[in-house]
Amino acid sequence: MKYRYLGRSGLLVSRLCLGTMTFGNAQWGCNQDEASRIVRRFVEAGGNFIDTADGYSGGESERMLGTALSELNRDNLIIATKCWFPTDQAVTARGLSRKHIIEACEKSLKRLGLDYIDLYQFHGPDPYTPIEESLRAADDLVRAGKVRYLGCSNFHGWQIAKANALADAKGHERLISAQHLYNLIRRDVEREILPAAEDAGVGMICWSPLAAGMLSGKYRNQSAPDAQSRIGIQASVTMPRYWFDNALRLIDKVVEVADRQGHTPSQVALSWLFGDRRVTAAIIGVRTAEQLDENLAAGDVDLPPDARDELTEALPFALGYPVEWTDNNLKATFGKAEFEPNHRVRLP
Repeated sequence: MKYRYLGRSGLLVSRLCLGTMTFGNAQWGCNQDEASRIVRRFVEAGGNFIDTADGYSGGESERMLGTALSELNRDNLIIATKCWFPTDQAVTARGLSRKHIIEACEKSLKRLGLDYIDLYQFHGPDPYTPIEESLRAADDLVRAGKVRYLGCSNFHGWQIAKANALADAKGHERLISAQHLYNLIRRDVEREILPAAEDAGVGMICWSPLAAGMLSGKYRNQSAPDAQSRIGIQASVTMPRYWFDNALRLIDKVVEVADRQGHTPSQVALSWLFGDRRVTAAIIGVRTAEQLDENLAAGDVDLPPDARDELTEALPFALGYPVEWTDNNLKATFGKAEFEPNHRVRLP
């Protein structure tokens, strides 16, 4: 297993992060015994980064993870959870208000059976709460020793930039991570979010790195997914997101490259993400310990640059304006120096 620093911090995490959304999920998840096997196998393989959220299975995911952790050396692990989604019927039990952040953290600690959370993340943006309020509440949790680091998920690029600019100005704890949808099919974050995260010192954690299993190749040559599969159960969300002609052609290319490289399609799709050093980790979620083994190998797989480029070009992704304008004008305007200076800002 290889490790990367999470954003501009000293926190070293495995580049595969174990996702626990399957824990306790009645439709496509697993029970406590299997969850404990999954966690144990992940740790034995060198993984140290595990992600959950209070919104997964109504808090059951956190409870099951806590039980699994009771058999392990907790201090050797990086445990991440999130708040934002409703946790009960109370109108205040949601979002990123000071009240909810502090109460949600306390409840997560109890469900997990832990004294502290390594990475506490805002699960989404709250348009009704000033980010200053959210940052100060999270900073208080850090100062109280209940949280070690802060992160966000599903934020816009400008929100990441604003949050850390305000944190710096007010002396609050900064965000060190951003957890976003990113895979070979959905590369939206390349436009603004990845550049903003890099500039703000925030490491990218990719959720759905295999596009709900599409990039494993298991749905090839099917006109539609099995209704009982995860992508079938969540068809109203996953089908528009991943199931279209260009994506299906891309998957054929992933399988072709995987055959040439001697890896599985899943391993290749995960490794493609790690070719970008702005990416810290990819979240893998499974229903059984046996399913985990194939993905674990990706913790050490690095694609040759030409193979990665081949996959990148298989599904053209237009960054659009203003990248298009910059590409047309940057070199002619600034190409006068002997070499590129170290302080140059990388543009998308």
